[in-house]
Amino acid sequence: MTTVAGRPAAEPAGPIAARLERLPHSRWHVKVRFLIGAVTFFEAFDQLMAASALPVLTREWHLTTGQATFAVTAGSLGMLLGALAAGSLGDRIGRVRTVALGVAVTALASLAVALSGGIETFALFRLVQGLGIGGVVPVAATYINEIARSDRRGRFVLLYEMIFPAGLAAASLVAVWVVPHLGWRAMFVIGALPALLAAALPRQVAESPRWLAARGRTAEAERVLARIEAEVARTTAAPLPEPAPAATAPATADSSPGRLRELFQGRYLRRTVVVSALWFAAYYVNYGIATWMPSLYTKTFGLDLTTALVYTLLSNVTGLLGTLVIALVIDRIGRRPALVTAFGGTALALGTLALTGAVSGGRVALFASGATFFVFALNAGLYLYSPELYPTRNRAKGAAFGGLWNRAGVILGPVVVGAILAAGGGLTLLFTQLAGLAAVGAVIALFAVETKGRTLEELNS
Repeated sequence: MTTVAGRPAAEPAGPIAARLERLPHSRWHVKVRFLIGAVTFFEAFDQLMAASALPVLTREWHLTTGQATFAVTAGSLGMLLGALAAGSLGDRIGRVRTVALGVAVTALASLAVALSGGIETFALFRLVQGLGIGGVVPVAATYINEIARSDRRGRFVLLYEMIFPAGLAAASLVAVWVVPHLGWRAMFVIGALPALLAAALPRQVAESPRWLAARGRTAEAERVLARIEAEVARTTAAPLPEPAPAATAPATADSSPGRLRELFQGRYLRRTVVVSALWFAAYYVNYGIATWMPSLYTKTFGLDLTTALVYTLLSNVTGLLGTLVIALVIDRIGRRPALVTAFGGTALALGTLALTGAVSGGRVALFASGATFFVFALNAGLYLYSPELYPTRNRAKGAAFGGLWNRAGVILGPVVVGAILAAGGGLTLLFTQLAGLAAVGAVIALFAVETKGRTLEELNS
């Protein structure tokens, strides 16, 4: 190996990738997935808290529909801005450090939300909290993609992604008891607990060797990977297999920083346009449903708060099941068929509800839960799919740019639904427009590039 100024010169990323690809599943993978998953769990928990608190806030602060929409969308706006910033940070300072920073922001802002005295300060601190949530989730998904083997990447990543709907379900479950008994502020105090994780994460989770190599920090990548290999060999009690010859073929070293404009050049233009549209449609539908459901149950159907929160919990549980199903099948059927099916199932559930009539809270809960089964699977699939589409130098930016469009959907979906409710447009119109956008998403998904079974380097060489 040649040296530059006494340091090892940058080597191709190929050998690093090949060595990661040959690692058998081990306790190291479980540990890392658990620690990053714990972060994602609390990010999801924090994300849904505003919806759980909204019925109480509306009564306590006498909110109009417009003010309630403002309270909900402030956090979503923060997530949009956080996704923009986190993509560049994740590619510049590293995946793990960016995730730790986002967790700290989320947790401290959650505590500030708990101390809010009115809708203005509530919305302000929810915006700050959103900065952290919007930054953590896509960069964490990028990291998990980069340590997974190509032949099992779908299952590996999506079993991790189950943590997110689990966090949503946990938020709903905790809210069923906490909000009526301890008040909405207690929910946000619980949301501050991840501050403990922020300090521990960089010490417990190794930086992505793929990212280190792409940044030209090859010696550090070698050291990190050697420690990972030693831990895997020790926990599996077996020698590691040799790297696949095809994966160790010479590659051109490229430690140049990625540029946002590269996402819109050459073959990446199509990928960016398609995945951005999918993100927007998926999250518009998801949050068009989820944000207003507790309030819809209480205000439109006259259900008590506990019943409304139980119905919301049902939707999140079916969403968790949907994520499990897609995790088990996506490596066999491929990304494109999975995305088309998930969008189509969402459109079918919501379209059926619109055509047959949303005549009771129970009926709405049934079909909304059916839609959530598919839409949660869809969202998890996109967190797997987006990082696969971009080279390491731009992978966090690409994933976060998709996150930007999902935040746009998160903002616009509840705004449009709130406007329909405020104008007396009726539930048929509400669910028809959601079903229609899901159907459009199914068509767009037909143009998605298939990534099943291919290494990240093969997809972006």
